[in-house]
Amino acid sequence: MKGIILAGGTGSRLFPITKTVNKHLLPIYDKPMIYYPLSVLMLAGIRNILLITNPEDVDSFRRLFEDGSRLGISLKYMIQENPRGIADAILIGEEFIQNESVCVILGDNVFYGLDLTKILLQAQENKSGATVFGYPVKDARDFGVLEFGEDAQVLSIEEKPTKPRSNFAIPGLYFYDNKAVKIAKKLKPSARKELEITDLNREYLQRGELHGIQMGRGMAWLDTGTPHGLIKAAEFVEVIQSRQGFYIACIEEIAWRRGFIDENQLYELGKEMNMTEYGKYILSLLEGYSSK
Repeated sequence: MKGIILAGGTGSRLFPITKTVNKHLLPIYDKPMIYYPLSVLMLAGIRNILLITNPEDVDSFRRLFEDGSRLGISLKYMIQENPRGIADAILIGEEFIQNESVCVILGDNVFYGLDLTKILLQAQENKSGATVFGYPVKDARDFGVLEFGEDAQVLSIEEKPTKPRSNFAIPGLYFYDNKAVKIAKKLKPSARKELEITDLNREYLQRGELHGIQMGRGMAWLDTGTPHGLIKAAEFVEVIQSRQGFYIACIEEIAWRRGFIDENQLYELGKEMNMTEYGKYILSLLEGYSSK
């Protein structure tokens, strides 16, 4: 399976902060926002990843991650000239996807929870069709909404309904088999001139190939698209890290624990940042280890 991170757009809800900087490079506490979706793909064991962004921002992401090899992954970059919807990422990444399945995640989505890795692996067990997630929210009117039947069967999908049929919002994390490319090619732009991910998911639903996974109470999905959301997300990360002592979305740790890199590589990554708490945390994972 391959992974795509969509990190384009204008970030208009964060103006004027994002007038000169891509919102996915803004900090959420001690690391750039883009670390969080990248960590999700890495937790899922996905090592071949495409990052799609704006023409003016691609060099900034390259400076941050290079080709990904230091993390034991392969990172490629492509440009989205204009915001044309989430489903457009699949068309842009067609050559990258080739004949494999793909996980698409939005660059401003932050997930955290004990069962996160478990449900990511559960989604990958569905070898055919598409898998989407339902996250319970108090007011679902501003989201795409899933209606579940028995055994978590998806009955319907609605986009920002005035009277939602459930309180399960759809986060920006999607798993697709290779048919997604052909389906995306047949989508027509919506009234806002975008290729809607909801339309892609509806096509899978009509085919009887849409799987749904409910995220439980132990999961957190944070909105980082507004100044208020950025502050709340940073506070959340700070509280978890300070009280529990382990870090959220530490991509270096995930790479090491997943076996993408060894102790020597982790040590070198931590040593580069040993003047920061983040770097010290990475080095603390090795405890008595010393570079040979």
